[in-house]
Amino acid sequence: MRIVLLMLVLILSSLSVTAQDGAGAAAEPVVQQTLDEQIDNAITPFANSFAGIVFFTIPLPGGQSVPFVLIWLIGGAIFFTLFMKFINIRGFTLAFNVVRGVFTDPKDKGEVSHFQALATALSATVGLGNIAGVAIAISVGGPGATFWMILAGLLGMSSKFVECTLGVKYREIDENGVVSGGPMYYLSKGLAKQNKKGLGKVLAAIFAVACIGGSFGGGNMFQVNQAFQQFDQMTGGIMPGWVFGLVIAFFVAIVIIGGIRSIARATEKIVPFMCGIYVLAALVIIFSNLGDVPRVFGEIFDGAFTAAGVAGGFVGVLIQGFKRAAFSNEAGIGSAAIAHSAVKTKEPVSEGIVALLEPFIDTVVVCTMTAIVIIITNNHLDATATDGISLTSNAFGAVIEWFPYVLAMAVILFAYSTMISWSYYGLKAWTYLFGDSRATDLSYKITFLLFVVIGAAAGLGSVVLISDSLIFLMAFPNVLGVVLMAPEIKMDLESYLTRIRTGVIKRHK
Repeated sequence: MRIVLLMLVLILSSLSVTAQDGAGAAAEPVVQQTLDEQIDNAITPFANSFAGIVFFTIPLPGGQSVPFVLIWLIGGAIFFTLFMKFINIRGFTLAFNVVRGVFTDPKDKGEVSHFQALATALSATVGLGNIAGVAIAISVGGPGATFWMILAGLLGMSSKFVECTLGVKYREIDENGVVSGGPMYYLSKGLAKQNKKGLGKVLAAIFAVACIGGSFGGGNMFQVNQAFQQFDQMTGGIMPGWVFGLVIAFFVAIVIIGGIRSIARATEKIVPFMCGIYVLAALVIIFSNLGDVPRVFGEIFDGAFTAAGVAGGFVGVLIQGFKRAAFSNEAGIGSAAIAHSAVKTKEPVSEGIVALLEPFIDTVVVCTMTAIVIIITNNHLDATATDGISLTSNAFGAVIEWFPYVLAMAVILFAYSTMISWSYYGLKAWTYLFGDSRATDLSYKITFLLFVVIGAAAGLGSVVLISDSLIFLMAFPNVLGVVLMAPEIKMDLESYLTRIRTGVIKRHK
């Protein structure tokens, strides 16, 4: 809470200085600023300072630099992969069986099925990063960035496994069967078992504050803002942003009022549909240009190691690929563990096994499909595209003339599903800090819906920078805590796999 109060003080101080400057210059011509611009100007100094702390960079040879948070996430993923003996590979087939309910007892406690938990977590990650972020990574880092993006996605599977296993292990279930879980709970309770109670509480509080801020910003305002931009372009500006925001807020409210069960029912339909349409369109383009596929993979592998003509060379390409994967699938951030905690199971490891499919679907499948389409159509060489969405839209539109309209609708669906999932993440962090009551539940949801309208109507500016910083701030306490608890996860994993092999855990399908 001190972080939140500090932010408010800095913002109010900046507004006060702005007002004083304006009063002293009354005799000079004044250019009227919109409210958006005034707010943006007021918080820009704080936003830049805060982002500089979270995303501070480490200089590398050749004039390149890499954000430390990226090293933190990828380093953690490598550690978890090695320490868990490549669970991302040896648990892959088992993951599909668990999702299908093969080893699930329908009488187990929880609120959602394995598939619903997976869909809910995926809905928060599959989105604009898969469409726009990949295009930017390739335009900056060249086709070779795809190789490192895939590798980082595979490593991220191990991070998702460990954090989601802990999410279920340390979750709390009240007398009504409502589940609360995630890093807030396993950081505080898990580290307390190691006589690190003070550290656990501090890490949990930092995570919760950052999660709430991220839910309002990157998980809400940014999503609805980008959705409105696409809707506005598609329709020619038939409605103002605030009206669009009210409409989206209404549909968000319908889902989130019902809690995780309602959210899961929505995401289990939206996620397969939107991913299916997107991947199907990508496959149509790939098969339409089948003769170019060897060239595409040649460019990806050659560019991954030679990187001729790319700024920063090999290091620059590697950074772009790793950055896109980490920013897209959120492995190590800890957010997905909140959704997976609600699963119906008495075996925490089973949900960790399911969770490792997320980075595979998000990065190895969806992001790679985007990359191949862009490279196969040579749109990464297009200097006229102004943003990542335009690059991807042009790439799909080069073969499927009407697909940019479908892509615009996909952006809106991606944004919508991300918002309803992040509303749950933020809510659980909110109730962890302020108590689980009807009043706290309602106060968060009303605030979240208000930010939907603001996000659609306002120019976000530095708000996006702050929200991105908050989301990646979550990685620092989460990865540290999970590394400290890694030995107990390893023991739980080997016990679970042994009981699967020996038939102690029965098949139910």
